[in-house]
Amino acid sequence: MGRHRGTPEDEPARSAPRDRRDSRAARRRRRRGRAVTALAAALAVVVGLGITGWYVLAGRGSCGGEDVALDVAASPEIAPALREVATAFNADNPGVDGRCVVVEVRGAESANMTYGITGSGPAMGDTGSDVWIPDSSLWSNLVKEDGGDAVFTDTGTSVASSPLVLARPASADGAGEDADEEAPSWDSLVPTSAPTAGDTGTDVGLVDPVRSSAGLATLALVAGAIGQEQEEENGPELVAALQALQRGVAPDEEAAFGALTEEGESARVLVISEQAAWRYNSEHERSPARVGYPAGGTYALDYPYIDRSTDPVVSRAADLFRERLTRDAAQEVITAHGFRTPDGTADPDVLDPAEGFQRRTPEDLPVPSTQNVQRLTQAWNRLKLDSRLLTVVDVSGSMLEEVPGTGMNRMQVTTTAAVEGLNLFPEDAEHGLWRFSVGINNDLDYEELLPVRELTAEVDGQTHKDALETTLTRLQPVPDGDTGLYDTYLAAYRQMSRTYKPDRVNSILMLTDGNNDDPDSIALEELLTTLEEESSTVRPIPVFTIAFGPDIDPEPLERIAEVTGGAAYTTEDATEIGDIFLQAFSQRLEPTAGQGADASGG
Repeated sequence: MGRHRGTPEDEPARSAPRDRRDSRAARRRRRRGRAVTALAAALAVVVGLGITGWYVLAGRGSCGGEDVALDVAASPEIAPALREVATAFNADNPGVDGRCVVVEVRGAESANMTYGITGSGPAMGDTGSDVWIPDSSLWSNLVKEDGGDAVFTDTGTSVASSPLVLARPASADGAGEDADEEAPSWDSLVPTSAPTAGDTGTDVGLVDPVRSSAGLATLALVAGAIGQEQEEENGPELVAALQALQRGVAPDEEAAFGALTEEGESARVLVISEQAAWRYNSEHERSPARVGYPAGGTYALDYPYIDRSTDPVVSRAADLFRERLTRDAAQEVITAHGFRTPDGTADPDVLDPAEGFQRRTPEDLPVPSTQNVQRLTQAWNRLKLDSRLLTVVDVSGSMLEEVPGTGMNRMQVTTTAAVEGLNLFPEDAEHGLWRFSVGINNDLDYEELLPVRELTAEVDGQTHKDALETTLTRLQPVPDGDTGLYDTYLAAYRQMSRTYKPDRVNSILMLTDGNNDDPDSIALEELLTTLEEESSTVRPIPVFTIAFGPDIDPEPLERIAEVTGGAAYTTEDATEIGDIFLQAFSQRLEPTAGQGADASGG
């Protein structure tokens, strides 16, 4: 039925006299004349508005009444393509119940929308919408898990896809020489063991996983590749991988793109989506990136279509727009913006093979489970908390003993491992250094060598990190020194308690090769009681002890670890200290770490 209905006088009166019919015909001719004049005026307006205005008026002639507004919140990079499709849709859509549907597409960060719906993280601005198109099902799955009573219908439709790729500057040494050169696999992309002196591994960049699907998927892909994708697996290999990734994290995509503008960085790679790489190259024609595809497959962003409306009419409108997006014409618009179709088909005229883009669809790895994503996000956040660590090194006489097969004594092996361990920490971590034996500082068993301060702090013309490395390498054992372990534990604990910083992970690392042999020190039971009384679950200071040597009694060290929420590790091989550092770090990934849990290790 049209927008207007005829009036009774528009219909012929079959029984009317001829003169009345003639009179009516004359009136109709006059009305037609006025209508032609009005139409001519309308055409003049249309011509003034342009062809687009005529197209809209003509297309919307089949619907009327109050428009059905459809608010679509889409990931910012796909929003421009969707607006193009929406413009054509608004012009010629058949409408719902005779009412025209007007689609408005706006860019909305997927993480921001997720946190706004679930209340599980920081969100800014309006996070409501009728339709939501995030860049990945990673986010929509989190909403399903944590969204509570939020209205949320996953239509099962993907409107585009874009696999994760490894991009690096085309100007980097060797980049682009061999288009068929195989890119690294996920398990070889980052180190999974403690760094050693002179390590020059791949410098990997990614966008903060808390805000980015590409970053979040990278965590899951790396964890899966090294066999630690399950909920109970937060081992040292994962710690090493996460720490390596944190060294190259960028707060947002624009900052991450900065890595691609640097020249001569042959080892630098950036994990981003294929469409992001295309977008970067479109904006940086003089310094394009070279794209590679991870060996063994990759994860693809899938842009799911989510209906969030509570109004059945709006939901029907949403379904109309969803169907439009699946048509060939709409998919051509989307692929012209650097995306692939949902089944992975790319436009080779857009994704240029000369820049490394491949026509064939990369092997698609499955979407990580929601539980795994949540665990890895929590691990990432716990591990990136700024550290505040006091390292206490044993300088008793037994540290002079040679470590078989190394050509070094225990002190040299210990300090070498400690120096390498510094590379596990970000630059804004805070570190301090003590040494201990018996009576080495007047009547005290311990002595502060360097206070706890940020590694990048400038002191006497050098950074604090450089000062730590120099001081560690120059440490010498006291030839006749005994091991004043218990007094040192208590003094270190109280020092860190007095200077506690709630925005950091405050902890103590004790490196020793012996048992307490100071007859004048505090007794073990009194030490444990005192630590228990002075500790606090809201101000935790976990104590980690790494002890090596054949005569170590691990029980006292494990009891101290239990009281403080730390961990104790014993080994007869001092060369294992670097790997034990990573095991100690893995304690930070546990929700109960630092809160009195039994985290002792052997």
